[in-house]
Amino acid sequence: MAVRATGFGIFWWGAPLLAFVVVPIIDHLVGPDRSNAPENVVARLQSDRFYRWATYLYVPNQYLSLVFACWLWAGGGWVTMNFVDKVGLMTTVGLIGGLAINAAHELGHTRLQAERQLSKITLAQTWYGHFLVEHNRGHHVRVATPEDPASARLHESVYAFIPRSVGGGLRSAWKLEASRLAKTGRPFWTPNNNLLTAWLLSAALFSGLALWFRPVVLPWLVGQAIIGFCLLETVNYIEHYGLRRRKKPSGRYERVTPSHSWNSSSLIANILLFHLQRHADHHSNPLRNYQVLRDVDKAPQLPGGYANMLLLALLPPLWRRVMDRRVLDCYGGDIRLAALKPGLITPSG
Repeated sequence: MAVRATGFGIFWWGAPLLAFVVVPIIDHLVGPDRSNAPENVVARLQSDRFYRWATYLYVPNQYLSLVFACWLWAGGGWVTMNFVDKVGLMTTVGLIGGLAINAAHELGHTRLQAERQLSKITLAQTWYGHFLVEHNRGHHVRVATPEDPASARLHESVYAFIPRSVGGGLRSAWKLEASRLAKTGRPFWTPNNNLLTAWLLSAALFSGLALWFRPVVLPWLVGQAIIGFCLLETVNYIEHYGLRRRKKPSGRYERVTPSHSWNSSSLIANILLFHLQRHADHHSNPLRNYQVLRDVDKAPQLPGGYANMLLLALLPPLWRRVMDRRVLDCYGGDIRLAALKPGLITPSG
C-alpha cells in the first residue's frame, strides 16, 4: 500500500484528495462534455449489462473497504495509525459510503425486486435505508416544492439545510411507509416494513463488525456513516437550490421539467457519479438508466462540477455570491418566483 511504501499518512485521506483535488483538476483540463448518445443506440445502451454490473460490483468493493478499515482502526495491519490518520481513513470510508448511496440510488430506480434489495444492502453502511422510500415516493413527487425537505431554498445555507433534510426525510419516509402498509391492511411493525428491515440491516452490520473487531471500531463506524449521508445531503442541496415549481390555480403543482434541477457537464465527475450530474433528465425520466441520461439544453447549468460545488457550499457567503444571481436569472430577476427561505425579502450578494 501507498502508506507502507512511503510512510506518508496523507494517503489515508486518499478519497477526499481524489474527489476534491484530482478530479476537479482533470475535469478542468478535459473540459465539459454535453454530448448525448445518438438515438439509434439508446435502446442498446439502455439494455447493456456492462453498466448494470458497474453498480453491482460497487457493493462488494464498498464493504471490503469497510471491513479493511475496521481492521486498521482496531490496530491490525503493518502501520501504526495516529488519531489524524484514523480520521483520514474515516473520511475516506465515509466518502466511499456516500458514493455507495449514489449506486443505491441507481439500483433503487427499478422495478426488479432483487435490485431494490441490493440497494437496501448498499445503504446499510450509512444507516440511510429510508432513502429508498423517501427518494422514490417522496422527493420525486414533491421536488422543487415547499413540501420537499430535500429541495434547498434560496439563501438557505447547507448547514441549515442538512438537518432540515435529514429530519424531514425521515418523517416523510415514516409516513409514506405507514400509509403503504395501511392500504394493504398491515400494521407498521411488520417484517414487510421497508424502513424497519433496512435499519435492522444497518444494526446487524454495525453489531457484527463490533463483535468481530471489538467495540473500539464503533465511533469510527458512526463517523463514516455521518460523513456518507452528509455527502448525499450536500449533493441534494446543490441539485435543486432555489428552484421552484409553480402552483396552478387548481392547487396542483406544474409538471416537473428540466428547469427544476441544476445540471453539470463535467466529464470525469459524471463518469464517477453514474451521470448523477445530468439530474434534470433523471427527474424528467426517473426510469431511464444512468448511461443514457441526456444533457438537456433547458436545464440551468452549475458553474462547476459537483466536487467544486460541494466545497463552495461549505462557504455560504461565497456560495450565495455565486449561486443566488444564477437562481434569479432563471426567473428573469423576479425573486418571488424562486423557492424562498422563510422570511427572505431580498438576496444579499
